[in-house]
Amino acid sequence: MHHPEDDPSYKGLSVQKGIEQPPIVNPYRKAKVKKRAYTVDEYVEGILKGDRVLLSQAVTLVESARADHQEMAQAIIEKCLPYTGHSIRLGITGVPGAGKSSSIEAFGMHLIGTGKKLAVLAIDPSSERSKGSILGDKTRMEQLAVQPDAFIRPSPSAGSLGGVARKTRETIVLCEAAGFDTIFVETVGVGQSETAVHSMVDFFLLIQITGGGDELQGIKRGIMEMADGIVINKADGDNIPKAQVTQTQYRNALHLFPLSESGWKPPVLTYSAKTGDGVAAVMDMVYEYMAFTKQNNFFNHKRALQARYWMYESINEQLRNHFYHNKHIQALLEKKEAQVLNDEISSFAAAQALLDDYFKR
Repeated sequence: MHHPEDDPSYKGLSVQKGIEQPPIVNPYRKAKVKKRAYTVDEYVEGILKGDRVLLSQAVTLVESARADHQEMAQAIIEKCLPYTGHSIRLGITGVPGAGKSSSIEAFGMHLIGTGKKLAVLAIDPSSERSKGSILGDKTRMEQLAVQPDAFIRPSPSAGSLGGVARKTRETIVLCEAAGFDTIFVETVGVGQSETAVHSMVDFFLLIQITGGGDELQGIKRGIMEMADGIVINKADGDNIPKAQVTQTQYRNALHLFPLSESGWKPPVLTYSAKTGDGVAAVMDMVYEYMAFTKQNNFFNHKRALQARYWMYESINEQLRNHFYHNKHIQALLEKKEAQVLNDEISSFAAAQALLDDYFKR
């Protein structure tokens, strides 16, 4: 290429070559290392030794929708079952803003201080639009998250409370096999999740706050009936008298409820997750309940009922998945859906036709 500067009249001038352009691909970027594939026995061995990495990967297999992952997860769970059932399973729910995460951290730090090993399974609500979850529970439990004897695992609800609840139930099995003697399960807090969590825990704790207007309007009667203990958070500073008034209101309300099947009368306590006052009393209440239900044999009876419940839930979910993954049904589903939308057939008739077709095959 000719440059005017090369003309003899411009003698003494020269054109620089310029800087060599770097390659488009970053030469310093390391090649992605492929994850090592573990066998079922290696997973089980690692979990029984308390290996956090293998435990986390096994939980990921449990949460996966892939058929091969599910098959491996079930094999791991089957081999871990003989080493489970020795923990205290505590379900925690409460109204929005009650301080569930800060309470879990306060309870957890207290338990670890007494030599316990704690696993926190937090069900995080997924967006109906994007289907994504923030999974930010660890960021709200800064102290607990760095404890070597604590394991925090947030899981997305992904729009299916039944599905995530089943997976949480299976994760409890893995955590127990890994040596965690206390399991916390935090609910999504949308109403239906409380029933699912109640069916997998030994003690169901309801967290309430004061100063929210008519205190007893803040929670459904059904959830109060499920609670084995009600605790009023934020009982600190000027809020202590209000918390005591709320405590009295709940105690009076519980007198109107029939006695639970266990024979246990749910206590109402006040505490402060911020200052730690009353936290020890809350955990003592849980231990008192465990001793009470083990003495009258309700503890074993409840766990047996829960095992039966999850057997039927598993059947229901397997049938549902098999129906919707059937290729013939998938094609027929689109046709019936179009007919329903065009008012050619009722929703019930369409559903019946689909089910009839499915069971004939």
